[in-house]
Amino acid sequence: MSWADVVVAEDGVARCAWGDSTPEYRSYHDAEWGFPVGDDVRLFEKLCLEGFQAGLSWLTILRKREAFRAGFAGFDFERVARFGPREVERLLGDAGIVRHRGKIESTVNNAQRAVELVEAEGSLAAFVWSFEPDRADGPSVEAQTEESRALAKELKRRGWTFVGPTTVYAFMQAMGLVNDHAEGCEARSRAVTARAAFTPP
Repeated sequence: MSWADVVVAEDGVARCAWGDSTPEYRSYHDAEWGFPVGDDVRLFEKLCLEGFQAGLSWLTILRKREAFRAGFAGFDFERVARFGPREVERLLGDAGIVRHRGKIESTVNNAQRAVELVEAEGSLAAFVWSFEPDRADGPSVEAQTEESRALAKELKRRGWTFVGPTTVYAFMQAMGLVNDHAEGCEARSRAVTARAAFTPP
């Protein structure tokens, strides 16, 4: 089965196959994935969590998301940017999250870089949405795109870490910069409507 396949669940709703594989995925697929986001904190959170996902499944991260939020001050990057060794050690002892020192330290670093980026660009949202592709065709099944490579390259140039082009493309899919809901998925048309009503920062 391809991740781009569509299935019709017992509730009669057609979904991307991956979005019907678990209750957590169903909720996330129906209400979040692919819908445009312009909030800096949510965008920062997703970039960080995609970095934590590297080598793991997104379901693992999704099930730990509330613990991540608690541990990282709701992903308020102004606060996370001030984390020091004590907070890193606290997080390494938190069984509710992925206890990977490199990824934890990366999140603190990226929070500091986010503060710098907002000072330079006005908002994280304005910067991120400037990389929105002009896609007239259907959903992509690629793991990365020209736009995700460009965004990843620019983030790395600014000092961000754990932001490779595949990670960044997963972020773009989730935050609605692209609509990769499969053709025939009920959420696809809702995401199109949401994007039409959304004004990029």
